Amino acid sequence: MECAGRLAIAAIATLSAWSPAHGQCRLCAQPSTLRTEDASGTDVQVQIETNLTFDQLILAGAGSGAVTIRPDGSSSSEGIVAQVGPRAMVGTVLVHGQAGRELRIELPRRIQLYSLRGGRITLDDVASDVRGTPRLDAAGNFSFRFGGRLAVNGDTDGHYRGDLPITVEYAEDFAASTGNITSR
Repeated sequence: MECAGRLAIAAIATLSAWSPAHGQCRLCAQPSTLRTEDASGTDVQVQIETNLTFDQLILAGAGSGAVTIRPDGSSSSEGIVAQVGPRAMVGTVLVHGQAGRELRIELPRRIQLYSLRGGRITLDDVASDVRGTPRLDAAGNFSFRFGGRLAVNGDTDGHYRGDLPITVEYAEDFAASTGNITSR
Protein backbone atom coordinates (compact mmCIF):
# COMPACT_ATOMS: atom_id res chain seq x y z
CA MET A 1 0.00 0.00 0.00
CA GLU A 2 1.42 3.33 -1.01
CA CYS A 3 0.84 6.26 1.32
CA ALA A 4 0.03 9.49 -0.46
CA GLY A 5 0.87 11.63 2.54
CA ARG A 6 0.06 12.48 6.13
CA LEU A 7 -2.81 14.62 7.24
CA ALA A 8 -2.65 16.14 10.71
CA ILE A 9 -5.99 17.31 11.98
CA ALA A 10 -7.25 18.73 15.27
CA ALA A 11 -10.75 19.88 16.11
CA ILE A 12 -10.54 22.28 19.02
CA ALA A 13 -13.52 23.19 21.15
CA THR A 14 -13.22 26.45 23.05
CA LEU A 15 -15.53 27.47 25.85
CA SER A 16 -15.45 29.60 28.96
CA ALA A 17 -13.23 28.29 31.71
CA TRP A 18 -14.16 27.53 35.30
CA SER A 19 -13.81 30.35 37.76
CA PRO A 20 -10.78 29.82 39.97
CA ALA A 21 -11.26 28.15 43.33
CA HIS A 22 -10.79 30.50 46.23
CA GLY A 23 -8.70 29.52 49.24
CA GLN A 24 -8.83 30.58 52.84
CA CYS A 25 -8.23 34.26 53.57
CA ARG A 26 -5.35 34.38 56.04
CA LEU A 27 -5.62 38.15 56.50
CA CYS A 28 -9.31 38.15 57.47
CA ALA A 29 -10.41 38.56 61.09
CA GLN A 30 -12.18 35.19 60.97
CA PRO A 31 -10.67 32.92 58.32
CA SER A 32 -13.18 31.00 56.25
CA THR A 33 -12.75 27.95 54.06
CA LEU A 34 -16.07 28.47 52.28
CA ARG A 35 -15.95 28.98 48.54
CA THR A 36 -16.98 32.47 47.55
CA GLU A 37 -19.72 32.58 44.91
CA ASP A 38 -20.12 35.03 42.08
CA ALA A 39 -22.87 37.63 42.29
CA SER A 40 -25.62 35.33 41.04
CA GLY A 41 -24.17 32.08 42.40
CA THR A 42 -26.16 30.16 39.81
CA ASP A 43 -24.10 30.23 36.64
CA VAL A 44 -23.26 27.04 34.81
CA GLN A 45 -19.50 26.70 34.40
CA VAL A 46 -18.08 24.72 31.48
CA GLN A 47 -14.52 23.47 31.04
CA ILE A 48 -13.00 21.52 28.17
CA GLU A 49 -10.91 18.77 29.78
CA THR A 50 -9.70 17.24 26.49
CA ASN A 51 -10.05 18.47 22.93
CA LEU A 52 -11.42 16.30 20.16
CA THR A 53 -8.39 15.45 18.05
CA PHE A 54 -7.90 13.16 15.09
CA ASP A 55 -4.08 13.27 15.41
CA GLN A 56 -2.45 12.19 12.14
CA LEU A 57 -4.27 10.37 9.38
CA ILE A 58 -2.40 8.16 6.93
CA LEU A 59 -4.04 8.40 3.51
CA ALA A 60 -3.55 5.66 0.91
CA GLY A 61 -3.87 7.39 -2.43
CA ALA A 62 -6.16 9.94 -4.01
CA GLY A 63 -9.90 10.05 -3.47
CA SER A 64 -12.04 10.59 -0.43
CA GLY A 65 -12.50 8.97 2.94
CA ALA A 66 -13.53 9.57 6.51
CA VAL A 67 -12.60 8.72 10.06
CA THR A 68 -15.08 8.57 12.94
CA ILE A 69 -14.24 8.89 16.61
CA ARG A 70 -17.22 7.94 18.77
CA PRO A 71 -17.90 9.29 22.28
CA ASP A 72 -16.96 5.89 23.75
CA GLY A 73 -13.44 6.27 22.29
CA SER A 74 -13.81 3.72 19.50
CA SER A 75 -12.94 4.74 15.95
CA SER A 76 -13.41 3.56 12.40
CA SER A 77 -12.12 4.65 9.01
CA GLU A 78 -13.35 4.34 5.45
CA GLY A 79 -12.17 5.10 1.93
CA ILE A 80 -8.58 6.31 1.59
CA VAL A 81 -7.96 6.65 5.35
CA ALA A 82 -5.57 3.77 6.04
CA GLN A 83 -4.67 4.56 9.64
CA VAL A 84 -5.40 7.01 12.47
CA GLY A 85 -2.60 8.23 14.76
CA PRO A 86 -2.34 6.84 18.30
CA ARG A 87 -3.07 10.21 19.97
CA ALA A 88 -6.56 10.56 18.50
CA MET A 89 -9.07 11.14 21.30
CA VAL A 90 -12.62 12.15 22.09
CA GLY A 91 -13.44 15.52 23.58
CA THR A 92 -14.39 15.67 27.25
CA VAL A 93 -16.44 18.45 28.85
CA LEU A 94 -16.84 19.13 32.57
CA VAL A 95 -19.87 21.08 33.80
CA HIS A 96 -20.30 22.59 37.26
CA GLY A 97 -23.31 24.35 38.75
CA GLN A 98 -26.12 24.00 41.27
CA ALA A 99 -26.42 20.44 42.57
CA GLY A 100 -29.36 18.45 41.21
CA ARG A 101 -30.29 20.88 38.41
CA GLU A 102 -31.30 19.52 35.00
CA LEU A 103 -29.21 20.66 32.04
CA ARG A 104 -29.85 21.36 28.38
CA ILE A 105 -26.81 20.62 26.23
CA GLU A 106 -26.52 21.50 22.53
CA LEU A 107 -23.75 20.58 20.11
CA PRO A 108 -23.78 21.50 16.42
CA ARG A 109 -24.14 18.56 14.03
CA ARG A 110 -21.51 19.98 11.65
CA ILE A 111 -18.63 22.48 11.65
CA GLN A 112 -15.91 23.53 9.23
CA LEU A 113 -12.21 23.16 10.03
CA TYR A 114 -9.62 25.39 8.38
CA SER A 115 -5.90 25.16 7.69
CA LEU A 116 -3.41 28.03 7.65
CA ARG A 117 -3.15 27.58 3.87
CA GLY A 118 -6.88 28.18 3.40
CA GLY A 119 -7.95 24.56 3.14
CA ARG A 120 -11.30 23.48 4.53
CA ILE A 121 -12.70 20.13 5.66
CA THR A 122 -15.90 19.12 7.44
CA LEU A 123 -16.48 17.59 10.85
CA ASP A 124 -20.01 16.20 10.86
CA ASP A 125 -22.14 13.71 12.76
CA VAL A 126 -21.01 15.34 16.01
CA ALA A 127 -22.42 13.23 18.85
CA SER A 128 -22.11 12.98 22.64
CA ASP A 129 -22.68 10.27 25.22
CA VAL A 130 -25.38 12.36 26.95
CA ARG A 131 -28.54 10.27 27.29
CA GLY A 132 -31.95 11.43 28.46
CA THR A 133 -32.08 14.61 30.48
CA PRO A 134 -28.67 15.27 32.05
CA ARG A 135 -28.61 16.37 35.68
CA LEU A 136 -25.82 17.72 37.89
CA ASP A 137 -24.87 15.31 40.68
CA ALA A 138 -24.96 16.06 44.42
CA ALA A 139 -21.63 17.90 44.16
CA GLY A 140 -22.91 19.99 41.20
CA ASN A 141 -20.83 18.17 38.57
CA PHE A 142 -21.57 16.52 35.24
CA SER A 143 -19.23 15.36 32.50
CA PHE A 144 -19.73 14.09 28.98
CA ARG A 145 -17.70 13.07 25.96
CA PHE A 146 -18.18 13.89 22.30
CA GLY A 147 -16.83 12.77 18.95
CA GLY A 148 -17.61 13.08 15.26
CA ARG A 149 -16.87 12.08 11.67
CA LEU A 150 -14.13 13.82 9.70
CA ALA A 151 -14.44 13.72 5.91
CA VAL A 152 -11.18 14.14 3.94
CA ASN A 153 -9.88 14.12 0.36
CA GLY A 154 -6.47 12.94 -0.82
CA ASP A 155 -5.36 16.53 -1.42
CA THR A 156 -6.27 17.96 2.01
CA ASP A 157 -2.79 17.88 3.55
CA GLY A 158 -2.15 20.17 6.52
CA HIS A 159 -3.10 21.04 10.08
CA TYR A 160 -6.80 21.85 10.51
CA ARG A 161 -8.51 23.55 13.43
CA GLY A 162 -11.98 24.78 14.24
CA ASP A 163 -14.26 25.86 17.06
CA LEU A 164 -17.04 23.58 18.22
CA PRO A 165 -19.56 25.75 20.10
CA ILE A 166 -21.24 23.86 22.94
CA THR A 167 -24.23 25.35 24.77
CA VAL A 168 -24.89 24.25 28.35
CA GLU A 169 -27.63 25.84 30.42
CA TYR A 170 -30.15 24.91 33.09
CA ALA A 171 -33.17 23.20 31.54
CA GLU A 172 -35.61 25.22 33.65
CA ASP A 173 -34.04 28.53 32.57
CA PHE A 174 -34.30 27.51 28.92
CA ALA A 175 -37.94 26.45 29.30
CA ALA A 176 -38.80 29.76 30.99
CA SER A 177 -37.09 31.81 28.27
CA THR A 178 -38.79 29.94 25.40
CA GLY A 179 -42.33 29.87 26.75
CA ASN A 180 -45.36 29.58 24.50
CA ILE A 181 -46.92 32.73 23.12
CA THR A 182 -50.70 32.66 22.81
CA SER A 183 -52.85 35.11 20.97
CA ARG A 184 -56.56 35.81 21.27
